[in-house]
Amino acid sequence: MDHYAPRDWQPHERPSLPGSPSTPLHSTPKRLAYALVGLLVALTGGLGNSLVIANLPYLQGALGATTAEMAWLPAAYVMTNVSMNLLLVKFRQQFGLRAFTEVFLVLYALVTFGHLFVNDLNSAIAVRAAHGMVGAALSSLGLYYMIQAFPAKWRMKALVLGLGTSQLALPLARLFSEDLLQIAEWRGLYLFELGMALLSLGCVFLLKLPPGDRFKTFEKLDFLTFAILASGVALLCAVLSLGRIDWWLEARWIGVASAGSIALICAGLAIEHNRSNPMLMTRWLGSGVMIRLALAVVLIRMVTSEQSTGAVGFMQTLNMSSQQLHSLYVVMMIGSIAGLVTSALTINPKHLFSPLIVSLALMAVGSVIDSHSNNLTRPENLYFSQFLLAFGSTFFLGPTMVLGTRNVLTNPRNLVSFSVLFGICQNLGGLIGAALLGTFQIVREKFHSSNIVEHLVLTDPLVAARVQSGGNALGSVIADPALRNLQGIRSLATAATREANVLAYNDVFMLIAVIAVLTMIWISIRALWLMSTSKNVNPTPSDSTSGATSS
Repeated sequence: MDHYAPRDWQPHERPSLPGSPSTPLHSTPKRLAYALVGLLVALTGGLGNSLVIANLPYLQGALGATTAEMAWLPAAYVMTNVSMNLLLVKFRQQFGLRAFTEVFLVLYALVTFGHLFVNDLNSAIAVRAAHGMVGAALSSLGLYYMIQAFPAKWRMKALVLGLGTSQLALPLARLFSEDLLQIAEWRGLYLFELGMALLSLGCVFLLKLPPGDRFKTFEKLDFLTFAILASGVALLCAVLSLGRIDWWLEARWIGVASAGSIALICAGLAIEHNRSNPMLMTRWLGSGVMIRLALAVVLIRMVTSEQSTGAVGFMQTLNMSSQQLHSLYVVMMIGSIAGLVTSALTINPKHLFSPLIVSLALMAVGSVIDSHSNNLTRPENLYFSQFLLAFGSTFFLGPTMVLGTRNVLTNPRNLVSFSVLFGICQNLGGLIGAALLGTFQIVREKFHSSNIVEHLVLTDPLVAARVQSGGNALGSVIADPALRNLQGIRSLATAATREANVLAYNDVFMLIAVIAVLTMIWISIRALWLMSTSKNVNPTPSDSTSGATSS
């Protein structure tokens, strides 16, 4: 029998799309096993990069690198993670799920083991890039396992849980990564990561996914397109990741990389646009429906950057250590889990816009609350607002994916295009959000600093008294009055910088709220317009249920 000949499936077993597993009936204990393995694999795929992000300052000291050099670690992960979606779908379709599973999990274990021997920056960046490729594969793998855990009528809930589980990796990493550092310093992070990889590998070998159909999908021109587009996207990721650190208009390489990314991406899309059998359906990607979906995902991901770039950065500016922020991370974790579970329980194929609107509304409220922070704000003051933001950041994922997959069902050839689009929007949305908010914070800090310093003159009695008190605090250490006065001025300058940062972060929180509200208004108007012009815009439950298995 030809390996690429479609099998004869029972109606309930048939894979919805090439590259997806079949869906035979399972016993309840086996469904539970699939759910646990899916949870493990999805978390494993995201934890590697999350552990690095949560401990960049510590790793910076261990590797002896600058802030700009350390920024290449998460940037390298995103570069390869985004690009791999171009090949992964076709790899599954041609070589089968079993090869897909075994190849990438073994690669992940080997790369993680190699990480234990990394002691320089270049090697660390290379390993992060390899992890990006494997992480993209494990995200899909975790989703497929979760789909097997649910009966057909609950497949959409499986889609939500499978997608959202990987989003829990960052808050989870922040909770316990400090304990791992005490085991074997920075190698403790990678020992844990290796253990997760080996555990996932063993579980996947013991509990295999059901087979799916296989088709000959790769063409020689696919690899040329991949090389061109992957290079262009990698340059774009580098620019977005390091632009605010090296500064946009000062580093020459940023301009060169930006121009190169535009040229390469346009060249790759031009090749695909003129192919008879393209890997990317450019005409479909350029349709109004897909452009609006991509814009919505990017905007929402920008809003969710409030937690990593906004709240955590704000607390660190106030010299809050990771131990002091532990309770805040717990709240973020609870909020993320609550949003994920609520989305799975409430998702309705007839009302897919509602969760997006609710998510944006919650995140807007949380951002407005945070915008009233001051230098006395502590983690407990952010519990409620950060819970709302964490809830909204996972509540929107499932419905957004279903909105896209229903367009794939009408033409399975669009699967690769949609997978690439969704992956790029998710990753680039986060990068754009971090770049925009980080840049805005720096600009506003300079603005507020200039305003504050402008009013700090030593002829002002209040300023003179503050300088004197700052110097007197060191009277027992410094005998020279001139040096004490100098230390008093430095103390006042430090306080002024801190206040400028507080005001800048308040501006960032308000900007996020504005973006959330404007996006919410746009989606609401779009939903109302669709309701008024057509009664059949939303998919039927049966269509959406089958669509849940397509990703």
